[in-house]
Amino acid sequence: MTIPRRPYRLLLNRHAGTPGVVVLPEGGFRRAREEITAWPGYAPTPLLPLAELAQAARVAAIHWKDEGPRFGLGSFKALGGAYAVMKLLQAELARRGAANAATAAEMADGTHKDATGAITVTCATDGNHGRSVAWGAQRFRCRCVIFVHEGVSQGRRDAIARYGAEIRVVPGTYDDAVRAAQRTAEAEAWFVVSDTSYPGYTEVPRDVMQGYRLMAEEAAEAIPEPPTHVFIQGGVGGVAAAVSVQMRARYGTRAPRLVVVEPDRAACLLASAEAGRPVTVEGDLDTLMAGLACGEPSLLAWQELERAAFAWMAVPDESAVDCMRLLARRTPKLEAGESAVAGLAALLLLARDPFGRAALGLEEGSRVLLFGTEGATDPELYARLTA
Repeated sequence: MTIPRRPYRLLLNRHAGTPGVVVLPEGGFRRAREEITAWPGYAPTPLLPLAELAQAARVAAIHWKDEGPRFGLGSFKALGGAYAVMKLLQAELARRGAANAATAAEMADGTHKDATGAITVTCATDGNHGRSVAWGAQRFRCRCVIFVHEGVSQGRRDAIARYGAEIRVVPGTYDDAVRAAQRTAEAEAWFVVSDTSYPGYTEVPRDVMQGYRLMAEEAAEAIPEPPTHVFIQGGVGGVAAAVSVQMRARYGTRAPRLVVVEPDRAACLLASAEAGRPVTVEGDLDTLMAGLACGEPSLLAWQELERAAFAWMAVPDESAVDCMRLLARRTPKLEAGESAVAGLAALLLLARDPFGRAALGLEEGSRVLLFGTEGATDPELYARLTA
């Protein structure tokens, strides 16, 4: 089982392994894990061995963490946005004197609905984060307004709206939608629940990322042997940084080599690594991998990845379609959306390249962990691409 050869970019991180700041404290993760695992409907998502792909890639093992079933929302982002909404509401209820220690269960059952109903949360999204925020807002009884850019499909907009959120469409890119959400929130006294961070705005995204760590912890608990390599999607970097932190916390000096993968049309993390500082990628960021169509790195994510990522890769959209079809046609079928397969695409492209294998130390004994970060979150588009 192989995919066609396609061009890719690979950059080794010359700063890998250097000391840095603590981005995600352990106490914050323990609280996130305790809370989220107690929610109704929580269950660890499957970790699936892909033996046939491991054979094709000439490695010992590939394991795929399938986030499609997560809380019925279709992606790992269910772990982050909804948890951050809960934390924000708890803090705001205490600040307003409405409830000093409101629990998730109390907010969900409407005990504080008059107070939470007066609060509006908002964010920008390419689809999955907005769905999680909207789900959290519906669950914990507050108002929600989600900003999307023009490139977000109608299917993804409708999926968010089903959770009671108001959808506002912004001309331009994801980063334009981020700025629009921030401006409106400041004018209307709303609360931004973003999965990207920037100077002066880090606490809520930190909560989001602490929720994401649970996905990596589940994978580490389930995998038969520690991985030697992790390929993880980029975007603004939030999930890659969360996985990086958890892998280092779990394995210490034996942590796997982390490869951060982006679309070649929206590779802001790779560009930042080349520049040695966070930079913005200009243009329309017109990539099929909609959840990764981000032009500006998250500040918190960059603080982790600039020293912890082993390498950066950028892959073409065509390789994502190749991998979606590959997984859809295997037995049993594995549904993976466009953004879920970037890591797999990078692995399979690199595995056939002697230079790439040598650069990453990818050998026949290597054990690779991949995160299938979304299922078929836009069923119509998925069906068209995998036909």
